[in-house]
Amino acid sequence: MSSEQQYISLYEQCRDMICRHSASVLNQARDEAFGHFKRNGFESRKVERYRYTDLQELFEPDYGLNLNRLEIPVNPYDSFRCDVPSLSTSLYFVVNDAFHSKSLPKTHLPEGVMVGSLRETATTHPDLIAKYYAQIAQTQGDSVTALNTMLTQDGLFVYVPKGVKVERTIQVINILRADVDLMVNRRVLIVMEEGSEAKLLFCDHAADDRHFLATQVTEAYVGKGASLELYCMEETHHKSTRVSNLYVEQQAESRLSHNIITLHNGVTRNRADVVLKGEGAQCQLNGCALADKTQHVDNNTLIDHAAPHGTSHELYKYVLDDNATGAFAGKVLVRHGAQKTESAMTNQNLCATKTARMFTQPMLEIYADDVKCAHGSTVGQLNDAALFYMQQRGISRTEALHLLQAAFIYEVIDSITLVPLRDRLRYLVDKRLRGELNKCDGCKLCQ
Repeated sequence: MSSEQQYISLYEQCRDMICRHSASVLNQARDEAFGHFKRNGFESRKVERYRYTDLQELFEPDYGLNLNRLEIPVNPYDSFRCDVPSLSTSLYFVVNDAFHSKSLPKTHLPEGVMVGSLRETATTHPDLIAKYYAQIAQTQGDSVTALNTMLTQDGLFVYVPKGVKVERTIQVINILRADVDLMVNRRVLIVMEEGSEAKLLFCDHAADDRHFLATQVTEAYVGKGASLELYCMEETHHKSTRVSNLYVEQQAESRLSHNIITLHNGVTRNRADVVLKGEGAQCQLNGCALADKTQHVDNNTLIDHAAPHGTSHELYKYVLDDNATGAFAGKVLVRHGAQKTESAMTNQNLCATKTARMFTQPMLEIYADDVKCAHGSTVGQLNDAALFYMQQRGISRTEALHLLQAAFIYEVIDSITLVPLRDRLRYLVDKRLRGELNKCDGCKLCQ
């Protein structure tokens, strides 16, 4: 059975069960998504945006799915801590692909702000969800988005009303938990109304020594003058596969900061599509990856400047060791009429061994004549002169390698405006580069 056919057969056989354990608003998009997936299947590596990751291979294994929504026995507060010292957060949990309503923060959010189950909110506020759900994450153009849309039953919904500023960071812990190899399909919908502000921190962890396949589709609407800071940190294990698609639509004078950090993984494929739809919108995409053994990290970005006076900056850095592979493909599209656009894209990479591989492809596509756009990429090894200089001052070669690699990655980490998170990530990067499996203080799941 082909990779596509097993999911086609699954949907045809289990459609009623999938719909019964979800909400009608989410169900309305399923059949159309299924039609697109059945017709197009998974993209091959001949497709430009999937040149460096083989979807057929990732989705070929036979994973279990919890379509009947059996309760997963886990108490996040008892078994898990992912605290960032000195950072006060409103803490929520998503277990596999279901919002964990039994563990809610004691702190109160500002009036009108909603953070909760996508399925439950779609039942209690169907008009609000229907206005935004599956609108910018189009299923005809991407197989993973189509597959996620036809199978997802729950997820996370974040809503910040007009003019509201959420001071406390909203932290979401995504926990993969199962006794068998499992596939999860997680959905995230973020709506930032005009003039609102919020910071979201997502932490991905795997609780069990099982093979996991996680698809995630995130839709974020950033209204006029709104500000969204989005931090995503992956710290799973070598048996985890993550395929994540982020879709963002920005209105005039809005601001987006997206930071994605891959500290430990198996196979990771992140896609980010950002449309600067309104005049004067600003976005900043930062990312870093630390990979060794046979780990694979692929970041693919598209920034679409559709209006004048837009500003975008990208900085992605990789440190690859052993037989790890990395890929970065970034494209900036400046449409007709998007004059006064300013854009800069940088991808820099270190290969610590001769067997590590990095693929990089920065691209510009410009249809306006009054713009300032630049892009560049480098792939190399550490400077021998710098290593020699440090060794001459009594620093061992191993420690010198570590210090130079850490300094290389810190450029991305230091761009994070949340000081406690920045300090925590510097600590985790340091431990990761020293070959230690990172554990948050008090974390029993990783032990």
